[in-house]
Amino acid sequence: MSLLDTFKWRYATKKFDPAKKVDQKLVNEIVEAAWLAPTSSGLQPFQVIEITNQELKETIVPIAYNQQQVADASHVLVFAAWDNYTSQRIDNIYRHTTEGRGQEPDRYNDYTDRLKKAYLNRPSEVNFEHAARQSYIAFGFAIAMAAELNVDSTPMEGFDNDALDNLLGLKELGLRSVTVLPLGYRDEVNDWLVNMKKVRHPKNEFLIELK
Repeated sequence: MSLLDTFKWRYATKKFDPAKKVDQKLVNEIVEAAWLAPTSSGLQPFQVIEITNQELKETIVPIAYNQQQVADASHVLVFAAWDNYTSQRIDNIYRHTTEGRGQEPDRYNDYTDRLKKAYLNRPSEVNFEHAARQSYIAFGFAIAMAAELNVDSTPMEGFDNDALDNLLGLKELGLRSVTVLPLGYRDEVNDWLVNMKKVRHPKNEFLIELK
Protein backbone atom coordinates (compact mmCIF):
# COMPACT_ATOMS: atom_id res chain seq x y z
CA MET A 1 0.00 0.00 0.00
CA SER A 2 1.04 3.62 -0.48
CA LEU A 3 1.46 5.74 2.62
CA LEU A 4 -1.90 7.40 1.98
CA ASP A 5 -3.51 3.98 1.61
CA THR A 6 -2.12 2.92 4.98
CA PHE A 7 -3.58 6.06 6.54
CA LYS A 8 -6.96 5.20 5.04
CA TRP A 9 -6.61 1.66 6.41
CA ARG A 10 -5.74 2.65 9.96
CA TYR A 11 -8.28 3.73 12.55
CA ALA A 12 -8.44 4.10 16.31
CA THR A 13 -8.92 0.44 17.14
CA LYS A 14 -11.66 -0.11 19.71
CA LYS A 15 -11.19 -3.84 20.25
CA PHE A 16 -7.92 -5.73 20.00
CA ASP A 17 -7.62 -9.50 19.69
CA PRO A 18 -5.61 -10.33 22.83
CA ALA A 19 -4.50 -13.65 21.33
CA LYS A 20 -2.60 -11.90 18.54
CA LYS A 21 0.79 -10.54 19.52
CA VAL A 22 2.89 -8.09 17.55
CA ASP A 23 6.34 -9.34 16.63
CA GLN A 24 8.93 -7.50 18.70
CA LYS A 25 10.86 -6.60 15.54
CA LEU A 26 7.86 -4.60 14.33
CA VAL A 27 7.50 -2.84 17.67
CA ASN A 28 11.19 -1.97 17.52
CA GLU A 29 10.60 -0.34 14.13
CA ILE A 30 7.68 1.66 15.50
CA VAL A 31 9.82 2.87 18.41
CA GLU A 32 12.65 3.70 16.02
CA ALA A 33 10.29 5.81 13.93
CA ALA A 34 9.44 7.78 17.06
CA TRP A 35 13.16 8.01 17.89
CA LEU A 36 13.89 9.45 14.44
CA ALA A 37 11.19 12.14 14.66
CA PRO A 38 12.32 15.78 14.45
CA THR A 39 12.27 17.90 17.58
CA SER A 40 12.90 21.56 18.35
CA SER A 41 16.66 22.23 18.47
CA GLY A 42 17.17 18.47 18.32
CA LEU A 43 16.63 18.21 22.07
CA GLN A 44 14.33 15.14 21.92
CA PRO A 45 12.82 16.12 25.29
CA PHE A 46 10.81 12.98 25.95
CA GLN A 47 11.12 9.24 26.38
CA VAL A 48 9.03 6.23 25.39
CA ILE A 49 8.08 3.53 27.88
CA GLU A 50 7.26 0.14 26.36
CA ILE A 51 4.93 -2.09 28.40
CA THR A 52 4.22 -5.77 27.80
CA ASN A 53 3.62 -6.94 31.37
CA GLN A 54 -0.01 -8.08 31.42
CA GLU A 55 -0.63 -7.30 35.08
CA LEU A 56 0.69 -3.78 34.60
CA LYS A 57 -1.45 -3.25 31.50
CA GLU A 58 -4.53 -4.36 33.41
CA THR A 59 -3.65 -1.99 36.25
CA ILE A 60 -3.57 0.87 33.74
CA VAL A 61 -7.09 0.13 32.43
CA PRO A 62 -8.96 2.03 35.20
CA ILE A 63 -6.37 4.83 34.96
CA ALA A 64 -7.30 5.01 31.26
CA TYR A 65 -11.00 5.38 32.11
CA ASN A 66 -11.64 1.66 31.54
CA GLN A 67 -10.42 1.58 27.95
CA GLN A 68 -9.94 -2.17 27.61
CA GLN A 69 -7.63 -1.75 24.62
CA VAL A 70 -4.78 -1.17 27.08
CA ALA A 71 -5.14 -4.68 28.52
CA ASP A 72 -5.93 -6.41 25.23
CA ALA A 73 -3.10 -4.80 23.28
CA SER A 74 0.09 -6.69 22.61
CA HIS A 75 2.30 -3.74 23.56
CA VAL A 76 1.58 -0.33 25.12
CA LEU A 77 3.80 2.67 24.47
CA VAL A 78 3.71 5.62 26.85
CA PHE A 79 5.13 8.90 25.58
CA ALA A 80 6.46 10.94 28.51
CA ALA A 81 7.94 14.43 28.22
CA TRP A 82 10.58 16.09 30.35
CA ASP A 83 9.04 17.94 33.25
CA ASN A 84 11.48 20.80 32.64
CA TYR A 85 14.59 21.79 30.71
CA THR A 86 17.87 21.79 32.62
CA SER A 87 21.46 22.61 31.73
CA GLN A 88 22.36 18.95 32.20
CA ARG A 89 19.66 17.75 29.83
CA ILE A 90 20.62 20.25 27.14
CA ASP A 91 24.33 19.50 27.51
CA ASN A 92 23.70 15.75 27.42
CA ILE A 93 22.02 15.66 24.01
CA TYR A 94 24.67 17.94 22.53
CA ARG A 95 27.39 15.74 24.01
CA HIS A 96 25.81 12.84 22.11
CA THR A 97 25.63 15.07 19.03
CA THR A 98 29.30 16.04 19.00
CA GLU A 99 30.45 12.51 19.83
CA GLY A 100 28.21 11.00 17.15
CA ARG A 101 29.45 13.46 14.51
CA GLY A 102 33.09 13.33 15.55
CA GLN A 103 33.11 17.03 16.41
CA GLU A 104 34.91 19.03 19.09
CA PRO A 105 33.11 18.90 22.46
CA ASP A 106 32.60 22.67 22.52
CA ARG A 107 31.30 22.84 18.93
CA TYR A 108 27.78 23.96 19.97
CA ASN A 109 28.53 25.86 23.17
CA ASP A 110 27.31 29.20 21.85
CA TYR A 111 24.07 27.62 20.68
CA THR A 112 23.44 25.70 23.90
CA ASP A 113 24.12 28.86 25.88
CA ARG A 114 21.35 30.56 23.90
CA LEU A 115 19.01 27.63 24.52
CA LYS A 116 19.69 27.76 28.24
CA LYS A 117 19.10 31.51 28.33
CA ALA A 118 15.77 31.02 26.57
CA TYR A 119 14.53 27.94 28.43
CA LEU A 120 15.96 27.99 31.93
CA ASN A 121 14.34 31.31 32.82
CA ARG A 122 10.83 30.14 31.88
CA PRO A 123 8.31 28.51 34.24
CA SER A 124 8.60 24.73 34.36
CA GLU A 125 5.01 24.32 33.13
CA VAL A 126 5.79 26.33 29.99
CA ASN A 127 8.81 24.13 29.37
CA PHE A 128 6.85 20.94 29.95
CA GLU A 129 4.18 22.04 27.48
CA HIS A 130 6.91 22.75 24.93
CA ALA A 131 8.44 19.32 25.50
CA ALA A 132 5.02 17.69 25.29
CA ARG A 133 4.44 19.25 21.88
CA GLN A 134 7.70 17.68 20.69
CA SER A 135 6.55 14.29 21.94
CA TYR A 136 3.38 14.61 19.85
CA ILE A 137 5.49 14.73 16.69
CA ALA A 138 7.09 11.41 17.62
CA PHE A 139 3.68 10.06 18.62
CA GLY A 140 2.43 10.79 15.10
CA PHE A 141 5.48 9.12 13.57
CA ALA A 142 4.81 6.01 15.66
CA ILE A 143 1.16 5.89 14.59
CA ALA A 144 2.16 6.24 10.94
CA MET A 145 4.87 3.57 11.22
CA ALA A 146 2.44 1.16 12.87
CA ALA A 147 0.03 1.64 9.99
CA GLU A 148 2.85 1.12 7.49
CA LEU A 149 3.54 -2.23 9.18
CA ASN A 150 -0.17 -3.17 9.30
CA VAL A 151 -0.12 -2.97 13.09
CA ASP A 152 -3.22 -1.49 14.67
CA SER A 153 -3.05 1.22 17.29
CA THR A 154 -5.27 3.37 19.48
CA PRO A 155 -3.95 6.90 20.12
CA MET A 156 -4.97 7.92 23.65
CA GLU A 157 -5.00 11.12 25.63
CA GLY A 158 -7.88 9.96 27.81
CA PHE A 159 -6.22 8.85 31.03
CA ASP A 160 -5.35 10.19 34.48
CA ASN A 161 -1.84 11.53 33.88
CA ASP A 162 -0.93 11.91 37.55
CA ALA A 163 -2.07 8.39 38.37
CA LEU A 164 -0.10 6.92 35.47
CA ASP A 165 2.97 8.95 36.41
CA ASN A 166 2.77 7.61 39.95
CA LEU A 167 2.26 4.02 38.80
CA LEU A 168 5.23 4.08 36.45
CA GLY A 169 7.49 6.15 38.72
CA LEU A 170 7.85 8.85 36.09
CA LYS A 171 8.13 11.77 38.48
CA GLU A 172 11.34 10.32 39.89
CA LEU A 173 12.70 10.28 36.34
CA GLY A 174 11.75 13.90 35.71
CA LEU A 175 9.04 12.85 33.25
CA ARG A 176 5.31 13.41 32.83
CA SER A 177 3.07 11.23 30.69
CA VAL A 178 1.55 12.84 27.60
CA THR A 179 0.00 10.12 25.43
CA VAL A 180 -0.50 6.35 25.35
CA LEU A 181 -0.37 4.11 22.27
CA PRO A 182 -1.64 0.53 22.57
CA LEU A 183 -0.46 -1.67 19.69
CA GLY A 184 -1.97 -4.94 18.49
CA TYR A 185 -4.31 -6.44 15.93
CA ARG A 186 -7.97 -5.57 15.51
CA ASP A 187 -10.72 -7.98 16.51
CA GLU A 188 -12.60 -7.78 13.22
CA VAL A 189 -15.66 -9.55 14.63
CA ASN A 190 -16.17 -7.54 17.80
CA ASP A 191 -14.80 -4.08 17.00
CA TRP A 192 -17.81 -1.88 16.26
CA LEU A 193 -15.68 0.70 14.43
CA VAL A 194 -13.75 -1.62 12.12
CA ASN A 195 -16.03 -1.29 9.08
CA MET A 196 -17.16 2.27 9.64
CA LYS A 197 -16.35 4.85 6.98
CA LYS A 198 -13.50 7.21 7.87
CA VAL A 199 -15.02 10.69 8.11
CA ARG A 200 -13.22 14.03 8.21
CA HIS A 201 -14.15 17.64 7.50
CA PRO A 202 -14.74 18.18 3.77
CA LYS A 203 -11.43 19.06 2.13
CA ASN A 204 -12.81 22.36 0.84
CA GLU A 205 -13.41 23.31 4.48
CA PHE A 206 -10.22 21.75 5.82
CA LEU A 207 -7.84 23.42 3.38
CA ILE A 208 -7.51 27.18 3.14
CA GLU A 209 -5.74 28.12 -0.08
CA LEU A 210 -4.11 31.53 -0.34
CA LYS A 211 -3.13 32.16 -3.96
